[in-house]
Amino acid sequence: MTNHLPAPADRPAPDTARSSRKARASASPWLSFTALALLAAAATPASAQQWPARGIVVVSPFAPGGANDLIARTMSAKLAEALGVAVTVENRGGAGATLGTAYVARAAPDGYTLLVAGQSSLAFAPHLYAKLPYDSLRDFAPIMNVALGPYALTVNARVPAKTVAELMKIARSKPQALTFATSGAGSVSHLTMETLTASTGLDLVHVPYKGMVPAITAMTTGEVDMMFADLGLVQPMVQAGKLRVLAVSGRSRSIIEPSLPTMVESGFKEVVGEGRFGFLAPAGTPKEIIARLHGILATAVKGQDVRERFAKLGYEPTSDTPEQFAALMKAEHERFGRQIRQLKIKAE
Repeated sequence: MTNHLPAPADRPAPDTARSSRKARASASPWLSFTALALLAAAATPASAQQWPARGIVVVSPFAPGGANDLIARTMSAKLAEALGVAVTVENRGGAGATLGTAYVARAAPDGYTLLVAGQSSLAFAPHLYAKLPYDSLRDFAPIMNVALGPYALTVNARVPAKTVAELMKIARSKPQALTFATSGAGSVSHLTMETLTASTGLDLVHVPYKGMVPAITAMTTGEVDMMFADLGLVQPMVQAGKLRVLAVSGRSRSIIEPSLPTMVESGFKEVVGEGRFGFLAPAGTPKEIIARLHGILATAVKGQDVRERFAKLGYEPTSDTPEQFAALMKAEHERFGRQIRQLKIKAE
C-alpha cells in the first residue's frame, strides 16, 4: 500500500513547484534586464561607482596665462558644474611640459588627477629626451581632444617687415642677427620655426622660455624679434601697436583674423603648425570614469560660451572618441619623431 506523505513545509508540492517554474519563465523581460544591470554594477569597481567623492585636480603642464592654461580652466569649470565637486587647475610647467605630464603619469588612476596636454609632451618629448619619466603611449588614458588652433608668425614693432617675404629678406641679410622665442625647446612653436628655417636656410638664434606668455612678453619688450605664438594671446599687443602678425601656420585661415594669410599661401608649404589640447587620465583609470568625463566634455564644447572663449584664443572646439584620440597620439608620435630627427632638434 502506497503511503501518501505530506510535502515538507519548506518544500513546495510538485504541482506548486511546476507552477512556480512556469511563472518565472513567463515573467516580464524587465526581470532579466534588471538582473543584468545588477551584475554589471557588481562588476564595476566600487571606486568608479562612488566617483567623484571629492575634488578633482586638472594639471596644466605650462605656466599660467597661456592657451593650455586658459582652455584647462574653461573646461574645468564645465566639469565642476556637471559633477558637483570642485575642479581646480594646477600649473606644473617646465622642461617642455614634461614635468606636469610626468606628475599625472605617476598619479593614482582613480579619476581625481587629469591632464590637459598637447603635442609638446606627448609627441615631441619622447624624441627629445633620452630618459623621459613616462611613456606617452602607455602611461595615459586619452579622454578627448577639446581645442585646435594655428600659431601666428609675429614680430615686435621694431622689426620693419610687414610680410613674410620681407622678414625673410631681412633675416637673410643679417645671419644670426635676429632671434626667435618659443614656449620651450621642443614645443609646437619651436618645431614650426625650425621647419621654417630649415626650408629657407635662415640662420636665427633660438631663445626658449618656460611658457607662451613669458615668450610673448619678451617679444613685446624687444628681448627677441619674433616667434610663432598663440594668435589670441598676441592680439592685445598687436592692437596696441607693439607687435605685428605676418601670417598664421594653420591649414586654413584663422577664425578670428581671416584677413591674415597662411604660411602656405605666403609660399612656405612645409610650414604648418597647429596647437592641439586634450584631456587625459593616468593609464588604468576605470572606463566608466573615462566615459563620464568624455560625455561632459563632448557636451561642453558644443556650447556657445565655450566657442566664444576659445575663439578669443584663436582656437576652435573639437571632439573625438578616446579611441580616436589614442590613434591620433600614435600617428603624431611617429610623424613628429621623423620630423625632429630630420631637423636634428635637441632639448635645451
